[in-house]
Amino acid sequence: MFGFGILTGLVVLPLVGAAFILLQPGKDEASVRNVRWAALFTTLITFALSLFAWGQFDIGNPGFQLVEQKAWMGSGLSYKLGVDGISMPFVLLTTFLMPFCIAASWDSITTRVKEYMIAFLVLETMMIGVFCALDMVLFYVFFEGGLIPMFLIIGIWGGKRRIYASFKFFLYTLVGSLLMLLAMMAMWGVTGTTDIVQLLNTSFPSSMQKWLWLAFFASFAVKMPMWPVHTWLPDAHVEAPTAGSVILAGVLLKMGGYGFLRFSLPMFPEASQYFAPLVMTLSVIAIVYTSLVALVQEDMKKLIAYSSVAHMGFVTMGLFSMNTQGVQGAVFQMVSHGLVSGALFLCVGVVYDRLHTREISAYGGIVKTMPLYAVAFMVFTMANVGLPGTSGFVGEFLTLIGAFVYNPWVALVATTGVILSAAYALFLYRRVVFGPLEKPALAGLKDLTPREIALLAPLAALVIWYGVQPGAILNACAASVQLLIKNYEAALAVTKTAALALY
Repeated sequence: MFGFGILTGLVVLPLVGAAFILLQPGKDEASVRNVRWAALFTTLITFALSLFAWGQFDIGNPGFQLVEQKAWMGSGLSYKLGVDGISMPFVLLTTFLMPFCIAASWDSITTRVKEYMIAFLVLETMMIGVFCALDMVLFYVFFEGGLIPMFLIIGIWGGKRRIYASFKFFLYTLVGSLLMLLAMMAMWGVTGTTDIVQLLNTSFPSSMQKWLWLAFFASFAVKMPMWPVHTWLPDAHVEAPTAGSVILAGVLLKMGGYGFLRFSLPMFPEASQYFAPLVMTLSVIAIVYTSLVALVQEDMKKLIAYSSVAHMGFVTMGLFSMNTQGVQGAVFQMVSHGLVSGALFLCVGVVYDRLHTREISAYGGIVKTMPLYAVAFMVFTMANVGLPGTSGFVGEFLTLIGAFVYNPWVALVATTGVILSAAYALFLYRRVVFGPLEKPALAGLKDLTPREIALLAPLAALVIWYGVQPGAILNACAASVQLLIKNYEAALAVTKTAALALY
């Protein structure tokens, strides 16, 4: 499959759409309408190309596929793209969610529409690039490049405290990534290459592994985000426009988990084993603590944001259990959370567009005026809780099994997070949807429009489908996950043998 150029097409297409929008003249209503349609068509074509790439993908092959490579800048650097069973689901998730973000902004974004759509298309290029890059420097460029459009989306089109939230988001993620850059420079100095495939086959000294692992951890932990470096996320979610929250929760948070899978676990296996108890501790704290914090929130977006931190705790717990159930469950949980959390933020956006408030106390009894909305919101709430028959159950169940194999006590404490998630999610749903319809402003609310139904129906269908047929995701990543675990265990066995030989 060498040299087809499909992945380059995925990376470049959004930029082509952004360039076309940039050249659109005028700011009249017709021009703005053209800009919206151009952005939507660009994201739809990109999604169609990702489906074509999926059609070319062999799920039985654990290695990298659709590989493209060209010499670039010398000094061991190259333009190299490729996907495996771990990265391909995230590419599809990214291209699938982007049209929903554009459609969700159709009526709510009325100022600087051209710049807004350009920012989202550039962000799509950066996110796809992260999951496709097979050169370490290229990965870093895409990883950091995504900060700029997201910073602008929050800072220009966000809420009242958008400047504070955008700078907090930018500084947190930038500082962590600077340490990762230093680690990458050290790895290049030792190996003379930035090729990720070659680095995956390189055995770094044990002492060096720990420093490199910590440097990468500083970046990926912030991006997830893990407790206690999670505080930027609730502010960013609350102030971001609806589509910004969707893509932030749906894709950007997953870059940290993907980074662990691509760098920390396979390249630094000894350090990963050494620091696994630390990660497990932080994960369990995140699951329990942020679930308790979510219980006392009065802002719907902030409650869902803390819920995201708790669910990412399940992801890191599964990843560092380093067994098949845990790692596959973590991948599944990330994809599922991308769909569920994105849909929940869309649901918040639906009522916010009508009442312009996210305070839970401002609602109540809207099932009487918005029955279709109540059904859609219920599906995604149940998935967020982890109800069997929804995608949320599969990911949490597998990560808990993985954690139980690693340490039963970790799984026991983490299971309380499942109970707490039911408490805060049902608490939110009851106060918003049920109860008496007492507030005058709620009496005239209109139910879902055809555009909103078109947004929520596909997400609801996928959430239920993946809950009933999880093999669609699990089979896609199975071969690559097995190879990852096999290489991880082999590297630890070599180290153990060498240590015994010294004695």
